[in-house]
Amino acid sequence: MVIRSNAPNPTAVNPAFAISDSYKQGIEAGVLGAATIAVWFFLVDMVSGHSLFYTPNVLGTVLFRGSAGLDRPDALAVSFETVLVYTWVHGLVFCAIGGIAAKMLELAEQDVNAGFGILLLFVIFEFGFVGAALIFAEPVLRALTWSSVLIGNLLASAVMAGYFWRHHGSLKISP
Repeated sequence: MVIRSNAPNPTAVNPAFAISDSYKQGIEAGVLGAATIAVWFFLVDMVSGHSLFYTPNVLGTVLFRGSAGLDRPDALAVSFETVLVYTWVHGLVFCAIGGIAAKMLELAEQDVNAGFGILLLFVIFEFGFVGAALIFAEPVLRALTWSSVLIGNLLASAVMAGYFWRHHGSLKISP
């Protein structure tokens, strides 16, 4: 059964509607990406034998208190306040990244050449993130393996890309 609406296209009537739809997509993609990483590290923590919420506790401790307490990260007691606040900040950052990605995809739909630049920016962003983590977050990478961080980021990127692909089906990848 196909349902058709006789209502006018809201974006044709009010261009501000298109802006809010783009940001809505960005927030949804960001929440999906953040949730993907959260689930990934929850599984990594379970399999590796760490306490549950070990990863967000370590990351939250470094973010809010610095790396001084990470001499023995396994001895770090899990603070649910730290885990919750870190998870909130993590989700907000992903929503911001999703919003930026949604606006960039909107640009790519209008200008085909912008698509390559967006793809290149994504690759640079991923390598830049891993490189910065290797250089500046050495205590964190002693507590968490860099490969699990990289895999988590790639999983989140894949989930977000799948979400955007579904909502921006008119974009084509061609050599």
